[in-house]
Amino acid sequence: QVQLVEFGGGSVQPGGSLRLSCVASGTIVSINAMGWYRQAPGKQRELVATITKGGSTNYADSVKGRFTISRDNAKKMVYLQMNSLKPDDTAVYYCNIDRVVLAGGYGGAYWGQGTQVTVSS
Repeated sequence: QVQLVEFGGGSVQPGGSLRLSCVASGTIVSINAMGWYRQAPGKQRELVATITKGGSTNYADSVKGRFTISRDNAKKMVYLQMNSLKPDDTAVYYCNIDRVVLAGGYGGAYWGQGTQVTVSS
C-alpha cells in the first residue's frame, strides 16, 4: 500500500513563511506527478501547485510568485515553500501523487491526510 505523510503546517502571521513537506512510502517504483491542493472551509478543494518527474511546474494564479514547489525523486518527497502568506491562504493542504507505478503495476493517485495552515494576525 501507499502512504503519504505531510509535515510543516501551522499558524503564521500575514507576510510570514511556511514550508510543507510530504513523503511517500510503499512499493512505489515511480511517481509521475506530485502536487499540493488545499481546501478552505466551505470551499471546494483546489490545486495549489504540481510538479512532474522531470521538474515541470504548474501553479494556481493566486500563489504564483509566492509559493515554490520542488521534489526529491530519490526520497519520494515533495515540498511547498510558501512565502508572503495571506489570510486567504488559510486552508487544509493536501499532498497528492498521481500516475504512480507500483511494484505490482499501475497504482493511480493517492492523497495525504492533510495539514492545517492558518494565516492570521
